[in-house]
Amino acid sequence: MPNRHRGEIEAEIGGRRRVLVLTLGALAELEAAFGASDLVALTERFGAGRLSARDLVRIIGAGLRGAGESISDDEVAAMPIGGGAAGYVRVAAELIAATFADAHETQA
Repeated sequence: MPNRHRGEIEAEIGGRRRVLVLTLGALAELEAAFGASDLVALTERFGAGRLSARDLVRIIGAGLRGAGESISDDEVAAMPIGGGAAGYVRVAAELIAATFADAHETQA
């Protein structure tokens, strides 16, 4: 069961339920991958709403690795998610929202 207070979500990826979380290490990985100088720049990039398929793979992969899975972005790219492209967007958006939600939002 995912812990929303820690920013965890659960999604069916590759035919099984998996937990994802953007830990500090996962966020640092994304900063490097996106060339973001800090978390503000990273959130601005996410907030712009212009994520490529490769961006979605990186976000989901970082979330899986943050939850302890040993998985490459290439492996993530080959995994099906229900709903096709919209499913990848939904999982990444839910993960980002869980990571950056205000404390009062996670209490609901």
